Amino acid sequence: MSYMDWKDKTKEFKKMDVRGIQGNFFPGLKKQASGMNVGDGFEVIQSFDPIPLYEVMEGLGFEHHTEQVAEHEYHAWFYRVEVKREEKDIPMRPAALTNMLLIDEELGQVAVSFWDLTWNDSKRHLPYEIRLLLSLTNAVGAGRMRQATRELVKAYIHGLDSAALDDVFELLAWNQGIGYFSSEIGPSTLFAAYKTIKHMEKQGKERSEICEMLKEKFGEKNPDVRVK
Repeated sequence: MSYMDWKDKTKEFKKMDVRGIQGNFFPGLKKQASGMNVGDGFEVIQSFDPIPLYEVMEGLGFEHHTEQVAEHEYHAWFYRVEVKREEKDIPMRPAALTNMLLIDEELGQVAVSFWDLTWNDSKRHLPYEIRLLLSLTNAVGAGRMRQATRELVKAYIHGLDSAALDDVFELLAWNQGIGYFSSEIGPSTLFAAYKTIKHMEKQGKERSEICEMLKEKFGEKNPDVRVK
């Protein structure tokens, strides 16, 4: 379908104005969207183009149409054309980017566009999971264990073999040094997530079960991982 097929229905859509909302509103929005029937829809009003929503909503069976109605006002309409299981279950969306709006509206738009270019643009050559591992190691080097943990969880859920994580931690020990690894990386939430994967795999657990455990223990509920 196209926007013109359901344009007349948008007047009946539930309107969600999320401008200025602090914190991660995405889980609540996604939960409401998941409960909608075919033919239902909703409208999101945001200060920037809500690019991070598009891929996940598409995975749930929604089409979208977005219009910029003012300098810092975007209206995005989402219409459910089918009910399907989300094929791209992407945890930990970049909710922290909305904090840029508190500083400057244009900075918020630049930050979201930069994120979209870095992670979604078709011109990127390296596979998504490899870019996540590079981001992970860069985060460790900068002392950002929160970010590093999020990248590890996303990479494994995306399908990365845990053997690749073995290589990453071996290289971290080599480049950072045994002392740093023992005192900073070993006790971290990052390494705890890695150990969870290795332990559950050794027990013969299914990958889907491991992914659910990672999202439960090292997702947005974990204060050492979530970003507000």
